[in-house]
Amino acid sequence: MGETVRNLAYGEWPSPIDAATAAAHDGSPESVGFVGDEVWWTEPRPTEAGRRTLVRRHADGTEEPVLPAPWNVRSRVIEYGGRPWAGTVRDGVPLVVFVNFADQRLHRYEPGAEPRPLTPVSPVGQGLRWADPVLLPERGEVWCVLEEFTGDGPSDVRRVLAAVPLDGSAAGDRGAVRELSDGRHRFVTGPRLSPDGRRAAWLGWDHPRMPWDGTELLVADVAADGTLRDARTVAGGPEESVAQADWTPDGRLLYASDRTGWWNLYRDGEPVCPREEEFGGPLWKLGLRWFAPLDSGLIAVLHGRGAPALGILDPETCEVVDAAGPWSEFTPTLAAHGERVVAVGAGPRSAHEVVELDTRTGHARVIGARHEDAVDPAYYPEPRVRTFTGPDGREIHAQVYPPHHPGCTGPADERPPYVIWAHGGPTGRAPLVLDLEIAYFTSRGIGVAEVNYGGSTGYGREYRNRLREQWGVVDVEDCAAVALALADEGTADRDRLAVRGGSAGGWTTAASLTTTDVYACGTIIYPVLDLTGWGTGETHDFESQYLESLIGPRAEVPERYAERSPAARADRLTAPFLMLQGLDDVICPPAQCERFLARLAGRGVPHAYLTFEGEGHGFRRAETMVRALEAELSLYAQVFGMKPPGVPALELDT
Repeated sequence: MGETVRNLAYGEWPSPIDAATAAAHDGSPESVGFVGDEVWWTEPRPTEAGRRTLVRRHADGTEEPVLPAPWNVRSRVIEYGGRPWAGTVRDGVPLVVFVNFADQRLHRYEPGAEPRPLTPVSPVGQGLRWADPVLLPERGEVWCVLEEFTGDGPSDVRRVLAAVPLDGSAAGDRGAVRELSDGRHRFVTGPRLSPDGRRAAWLGWDHPRMPWDGTELLVADVAADGTLRDARTVAGGPEESVAQADWTPDGRLLYASDRTGWWNLYRDGEPVCPREEEFGGPLWKLGLRWFAPLDSGLIAVLHGRGAPALGILDPETCEVVDAAGPWSEFTPTLAAHGERVVAVGAGPRSAHEVVELDTRTGHARVIGARHEDAVDPAYYPEPRVRTFTGPDGREIHAQVYPPHHPGCTGPADERPPYVIWAHGGPTGRAPLVLDLEIAYFTSRGIGVAEVNYGGSTGYGREYRNRLREQWGVVDVEDCAAVALALADEGTADRDRLAVRGGSAGGWTTAASLTTTDVYACGTIIYPVLDLTGWGTGETHDFESQYLESLIGPRAEVPERYAERSPAARADRLTAPFLMLQGLDDVICPPAQCERFLARLAGRGVPHAYLTFEGEGHGFRRAETMVRALEAELSLYAQVFGMKPPGVPALELDT
């Protein structure tokens, strides 16, 4: 290196991480699985209108995207989707079924041939949707979750397990789809079949519960004619969340339940190596996998407090051996084949990669979507995992990313600005991984702190339940406590604090700006803002009764829905803000933003409202992400009095 370190104002450091670089590396591989001996997965293509393609890893290690544009492998079941594909090998040739995003039809694909539809298009509502498929070629069927709209409203919907013929006979005939379950539960996951094919297990739950509140584990007998008989509940309940179920090779039922306050494993109802850590998580998509039983009797697990590690659990000795490597975090997609385990891992210096673990040797290696440094890693932020003290002395978990640049430092008499990031969900947590959006700010001299406020997952049920009836209170208090602690200890500039978040994090951001004076400005991204409308016909079915636990029973505390809403407190807002919204968002629709802005009209608060055609909940297109990031940086520059080089100015209206 040898060059001198320059002393420059915070927020004005020159950075090689531009918005286009951050956008091009957004998203991660998902839904890993084996097709015979090969590993396949889905992968994002931000520069191809944000589609997801299916990637095949051949035996020689070469990777091949098997479906060209415009194919988009993604399910819309429960809007957040679920596992969108499954594969097997027949006569030496891969046979794959997948959901195509545009029409939501299930398709059959064999290399060398065009995909063929297996399911019809429905004229009703938002159609027929499929997720979490299981291929049963010996039956000539694929079993999966069917979500069927019965009307035009978002909650005019039913969900059942269904069998779709592989011969294409249902492509134009809804009557050729065989329903397997009776619709007793509003929500179901895909079936898991026992090794002998004689039993099927799946999860079900009902409004007003979310799957992390309480689910039921059902088991049914598979009759010779392929029907499910005698479905019975074997675990779970209103206050017990079973997150995943599967069968061991010797036919025992393995599942993750939080009945003790932590998601732990159970085998035929008996606890397997109980620990005060999580072996499961929130089921935001159908088909997430935190564990996978191996032929040897060992179990591949994701486990831990906070960030989940990949390990191999010996249920007889209770020993867990973690995979060695640079990965600090694994996402809930696991697949096992023989003694091979495939997962998706990431760390503070690497984005999400497909990792294979050889359980015989304990050796883990990257086999797909290998991280390549888009810029010199010297510009990557260096996170500090910290625990802060909040109101009532409660613990608050957070990841703090101080400004970091190999060639710049800030003035000795200045403290850097900090942006507090509130994650979405709100039942989720901020992953401890390389995020070039964070690096975009830290490399310019702006600190970031991700707050895993009360209600976040990874820290047990008690921590998660802190948010019950307290959304808009505990999350706001915890973010503020971290922001003020950073200022009090001299890490951050008290006068240059900002808050930002998307979805539920957009709610926390707006609630923070309308109820506290901690922040100088904020960025509100596809938010919930008005509880009186959101939930009853304004959002999708999955979350339509989420507020019953987050806010309280609507029938008993209707006034709380109005009082907590940032839209009702818009008159208290004085801080400048940026609002970003996708126009195709069915989860947090644009109407929420429009009502909020209407209540602010004429109040003289500087703000900008940017909308994006063709974007839903969560931006997927590179050009959207570039515009959003540059606008956010421009907001902070204007409010904090910084002149970052090369960033277009965002026009703020009053």
